[in-house]
Amino acid sequence: MAENKRTSNSGKSKTKTVLVPDIGGRLQPQARELEEAVLGALMLEKDAYYIVSEILKPECFYDKNHELIYNAVVALAMNQRPVDMLTVTEQLRKQGDLDTVGGPFYISQLTSKVASSSHIEYHARIIAQKHLARELISFSSLVQGKAFDETIDVEDLMQEAEGKLFEISQRNIKNEAIQIDPVIVAAKELMKKAAQQKEGLSGLHSGFHSLDKITFGWQNSDLIIIAARPAMGKTAFALSMVKNMAVHYQTPVAMFSLEMSNVQLVGRLITNVTGIPGEKIKSGKLEDYEWEQFDIKIKELMGAPIYIDDTASLSVFELRTKARRLVREHGIKCIIIDYLQLMNASGMNAISREQEVSIISRSLKGLAKELNIPIIALSQLNRNVEGRQGIEGKRPQLADLRESGAIEQDADMVCFIHRPEVYKIFDDGAGTSYIGVAEILIAKHRSGATGDFLLSFKKEHAKFMNTDDDVQVSDFTSKINLQASNNPPPQASGGDFLTPMNPGEVPY
Repeated sequence: MAENKRTSNSGKSKTKTVLVPDIGGRLQPQARELEEAVLGALMLEKDAYYIVSEILKPECFYDKNHELIYNAVVALAMNQRPVDMLTVTEQLRKQGDLDTVGGPFYISQLTSKVASSSHIEYHARIIAQKHLARELISFSSLVQGKAFDETIDVEDLMQEAEGKLFEISQRNIKNEAIQIDPVIVAAKELMKKAAQQKEGLSGLHSGFHSLDKITFGWQNSDLIIIAARPAMGKTAFALSMVKNMAVHYQTPVAMFSLEMSNVQLVGRLITNVTGIPGEKIKSGKLEDYEWEQFDIKIKELMGAPIYIDDTASLSVFELRTKARRLVREHGIKCIIIDYLQLMNASGMNAISREQEVSIISRSLKGLAKELNIPIIALSQLNRNVEGRQGIEGKRPQLADLRESGAIEQDADMVCFIHRPEVYKIFDDGAGTSYIGVAEILIAKHRSGATGDFLLSFKKEHAKFMNTDDDVQVSDFTSKINLQASNNPPPQASGGDFLTPMNPGEVPY
């Protein structure tokens, strides 16, 4: 135990010894003299509070009496009243804390502890660091104590520990305001970079031309939500985009799959790239010409900067740790999460599932800003759309986002995938076919336009394509088709991509 001297409530300097627990025989990190100097400077300098207000919170003070005094200073400042020895004394009297802290005599003593108020910011930062160190000590001691308790599940304890550490780190991440000049220079550099590209994109290519025209590419620090009902093809869309970005543009991409294993996901990606139906990839029963097609096309994926993590029930804290490492070690430029509702905020003390989803979406936006890369999260829609009728009624709306309105609030962009043929709507009544077609609706775009466009969708390949790409056939494909016509294989059960989807067939 360590001794900590406190002043009594009499007018004279009379000390009272209070035993403060230490850790392993060592005194907890503290800077009592600096606390006195900062409090004294606050009562002497007119603008001192505004210098330290973003650095110090009342709980940063180790001495509980000093915490009460700083509380009084905060109350005065919040009410736009002057902060000096007399006003602080009066405020403490109103709060009923004057005698507790040592009376007017102790307040007057604090002002005499100030050698120079010019160093108040530096002193305040030391106090804040000491408080952070105490928080980490308390956190580690709590985890250590629970780890000895055999009645507590270790997995639950790990989730709780991750959440608490994430919460501590979030509270202590602060960005300073900077003068506008360097920001203007950075903005100009982005403009020059965009001008050098044929398409005029300032962000990352998605590989979908119509989408890139509206978004100007996926922008750094943006949180993008891509939402749809089941069977619309969320995962297929994400994998098509991963292939476009990593294979065609050599953009390093990380995909966190909470629903499918990495082998299943790569199997879907192989189907996408090779053009061989998924059931054949699963069974391995390929014709000779298909093996030739496989061997040639699979080379596109070999060496591609694609990184897959299939951790089930991923927490926001785990994602943060993994994402930082991926960016640092592999230069990841974009992260895709499949899908948001399967994540959890373990250890973050969420009261309800809606609140947990809010924490997750807010954390994803914070991570996108911290890493300065776009984060794309797939999301489920609620069942409201099922109850609406007609072509327009079946189109998703922002209100259909599942479990939390915070997703809409936190996202910089919200896109919907809509395939009318899933609802047995095969045309628009005016001769336009919806078979093998997907509508992509941009319902929210914080820094640009909204709109919608069409993509082709090949369900047996789980593949989204630009509509103009769909009608272009390579020389290789022509050659393969000619060979296939001379030696026709058994018809794949998936059928032609223009065939309407059977009930219950889910391409994800």
